[in-house]
Amino acid sequence: MDVFRVNPEVSQALAENRPVIALESTIISHGMPYPQNVETALNVEKVVREHGGVPATIGIIDGVGVVGMTAEEIEEFGKRGMSIPKVSRRDLPIIRASKSWGATTVATTMIFAAMAGVKFFVTGGIGGVHRGAENTFDISADLEELGRTDVTVICAGAKAILDLPKTLEVLETKGVPVLGFQTSELPAFYTRTSGLKVDYAIRDYEDGARIVRAKHEMGLSGGILITNPIPEKYSIPAEQINAVIERAIAEMDERGIKGKECTPFLLAKIAEITGGESLASNIQLVYNNAAVGTEIAKAYCEL
Repeated sequence: MDVFRVNPEVSQALAENRPVIALESTIISHGMPYPQNVETALNVEKVVREHGGVPATIGIIDGVGVVGMTAEEIEEFGKRGMSIPKVSRRDLPIIRASKSWGATTVATTMIFAAMAGVKFFVTGGIGGVHRGAENTFDISADLEELGRTDVTVICAGAKAILDLPKTLEVLETKGVPVLGFQTSELPAFYTRTSGLKVDYAIRDYEDGARIVRAKHEMGLSGGILITNPIPEKYSIPAEQINAVIERAIAEMDERGIKGKECTPFLLAKIAEITGGESLASNIQLVYNNAAVGTEIAKAYCEL
């Protein structure tokens, strides 16, 4: 049985040097309820197409990585929802051996994208160093993957529930360039700024594409992180969202929730507390990242 399979449309686009954009499936299974999850996933694909790219939503079906799920497969992912486990690097052998379905995190989406030759991946926000990690050692495998797998990730920064300064420190240690799209400051997911500096502010799509090309030419392993601020219209004031995050984390600690269950719980709790405002912002920032990421990938193909 093959380790992965590639949608024919994706294969053709790669062969013709057209921009292909990887998309994760955890946002479908764990990001929001059905049918909103399916609608959002298909809309992200639509944004990629509108900007001249070919979307490749990645998931695991019967133990096989699928690079470019069909609309029917995305629909089934949405219906199964959280019954599909989140799969990171360590889980892959188990999921494959058991021929199970699996939702790809940032880490596993990068792995399958690299296997298929897809160089660009758009998501909402990456995982990182969790608050209190000096005691729990809770650090997302996303950072390890960024340090080893040659895929450029376009996102709105690390998720705001994390310790952003420590996340940047780990990325520096892993040798991952952290770039800002038309900003010198790291976006903080729900908000446009964090007070933390990125390594370089990209001027335009071509500027970003040239940096990605330069890294490939030098044969450097590992990925690049391009951070793109949430549109101003959907940004939530830092004071407001930070208070909500602290409340959600306190409840998570009271319940004893740990490990891979932390992020889904916190995002759902934050959405509940904000009356859905955070979820609406999350969706819009993903759309925005899809537009910017596709334009950078397109510029890369034209170099």
